[in-house]
Formats: sequence, C-alpha cells, structure tokens
Amino acid sequence: MSHNIPKGGLPMLRPFAASVFLILTTAMAAAAPARIVILTSAEAADAWQLCEVGSQRAQGLRYNYLGAKAAKTFFSEEEPPAFFFAIDPLTVATATPASLSWRKPIIHYSVLPQDDAKKMEEALHERTREAAGNILNNPALRGKTVVMVWDRRHIADPVLDKKFEREAAVTLRQLFHLDILPGVPREWPDRNHDYFWIVNFPENSNVPLKFEMVKQDFGKSFPKVPANDWGKLSGLDKVSGCQVAP
Repeated sequence: MSHNIPKGGLPMLRPFAASVFLILTTAMAAAAPARIVILTSAEAADAWQLCEVGSQRAQGLRYNYLGAKAAKTFFSEEEPPAFFFAIDPLTVATATPASLSWRKPIIHYSVLPQDDAKKMEEALHERTREAAGNILNNPALRGKTVVMVWDRRHIADPVLDKKFEREAAVTLRQLFHLDILPGVPREWPDRNHDYFWIVNFPENSNVPLKFEMVKQDFGKSFPKVPANDWGKLSGLDKVSGCQVAP
C-alpha cells in the first residue's frame, strides 16, 4: 500500500502537536535520570547569604530529607543522590549541609549577584538551559537520582514561560516537560521555601512519567522554620532578618 506524502515531506504540524512530536523524538535519543528532586533556596538575608531561619532550614533538610541517614530520607546508602546541582550563592548554601553528609560535590552552574539586573537574569536563563540539557542528556546520570536546588522563578514562572517559548525555554517546568503532566503548578511562589517537586522518568526516556509535591516538615527539631502551605504566607516578618515576601 502506498501513501501520498506532499512534496517537502510531512505536512506542517499544529504548534501543540509539533511540541509533543519534538518531545517524543528527543526522548528516543536520550535518557534522563530516574528521579529529579527539585527545591528552591532556603530563606535569605540578602542575595548572598541565608538568614538564620534559612540556615536552620538547610540543616533541617540535611537531617530530615536530603542528607545521609536522614530521618525521612529520599535515598538509601546503596542508592545515594548522584549529584547536587545549584545555581547561585543561596542555593549552594542550602544544598551544602546535605551534600557534605554524603561527601558528594555540588555541581555549580554559577551565577553571582550583580548590580545589572538584566545581565543577571540573562545569566540565570543561560545557566538553567545548560543545566537542564546536561541532566537530560548525560549518560552518567541515567537511572540515577539528582537533587536540584534552584532559583524559584527558573523552576516555574508563568511570565517567563510566556516570554520564552518551548525552544527557548528558561524554566525547569518547561525544560523538563513538566507542563505535560497534570497537577504541576505554573508558578513557584516567592513565599514558599518549604516544598519539594519530585519528578520520575521511565527507563530510557526523558519524558516525565510522574510528578509529586512534598511539603517539608521538620517537626519539633526546627520549630522556627516555617511550614506554610503552598501559596500561603510564611509568618516571618522583617524582625526575623529574612527577606519577606508581601
């Protein structure tokens, strides 16, 4: 049986179909880690350092979730996190206690604060694309679990997603194709430092299979660290020494 194909190859795909086609064909050429644990930085005093509450959160993450022998660990001694990834001084500070407990390096796609906000934003765009591309296409990470502590706007932000289409995406939500899964928030609120996004990929594919949001809960061990619900106020004020979202 013969099929009539127009000159020039396949007919033009509609934008959405073309996006899905691109995702699926790319998936056949590369494989992602088995799991990516995504979180944003802990509470900050300024662009360079965590406030006291943020420092406590970083320790809480080490002892409760992300560190070796953590109470509610996402890992095991046999299958530890392969790498920790970070992008700026705040995300490095947040990841450091947990990474040290595993004696694991932090892969730092370095963006340092600068006075020129536009240049810094462009650097965050570029480094986020580079990091996502490496994670989705690096054979050494296939089947592993990695942790990304990232700038919240470059995890998910509807303004950035609208401004930068699929091929030029700058958020992990688009770069990891999370927007094809149900239940993935379109934005990471600036008042929330207390959640994980956990993304699972099937074997030999970089198309995500499952998404889960997990709220950080440190119990009584770090009582001053906020555990506010998604999108709700943290309860911190300026007296805390932390930057406070309105």
